[in-house]
Amino acid sequence: MTLRAYLDDYVDSIPNLIQRLDLDLVEQAVTWLREARDEGRTVFAAGNGGSSTIASNLVVDLVKSASYGKAKRFRAQHLGDSISTLTAYANDEGYASIFAEPLRGFAQRGDVLVVISGSGDSPNVLEAVRAAHDMGCRTIALTSGLQGQLRSMVQLPLLVPSKHMGRLEDCFFLLTHTLTYPFIEDVADTAQVPALVNVES
Repeated sequence: MTLRAYLDDYVDSIPNLIQRLDLDLVEQAVTWLREARDEGRTVFAAGNGGSSTIASNLVVDLVKSASYGKAKRFRAQHLGDSISTLTAYANDEGYASIFAEPLRGFAQRGDVLVVISGSGDSPNVLEAVRAAHDMGCRTIALTSGLQGQLRSMVQLPLLVPSKHMGRLEDCFFLLTHTLTYPFIEDVADTAQVPALVNVES
């Protein structure tokens, strides 16, 4: 394959993946975020590597763009932003604890946890989901629809049908904008999708 053919294939693949997203589930996620905002709940976000950056950008969009100048504002926190806390838990308790333990300190019943993972098997992300369920939080995942445990653990899986990390992260970033821009651009509320129940026991 030539470089140009590779580039053409890569660019063409992204719209195809985006068009295969389940927009009913995306709409449900927006509804959950709206309810969290209106009820004064906190939205937590977490991920590793590039997914951590995307999770942080989601929080920026909620706290700044979807809140500034609005009558109602979001409370949101990226669990990877405190490097001191993250490295303390990683060093003393193990890397798998870095999101779950701070979540146990901050989260309350009814809060929302949004996790992002391309592999769907990151131990620290899975532990955070378990902790969130134990505390009565709602859970949303941006992850692969083709691999990993995460898609069956969370209540609301937003699945990208790919295993390619670059394409997954491209789509995850676009997904965060589908979640936040209804608030940034004041899109009217719509009829709510029936709540989903898929909590790991």
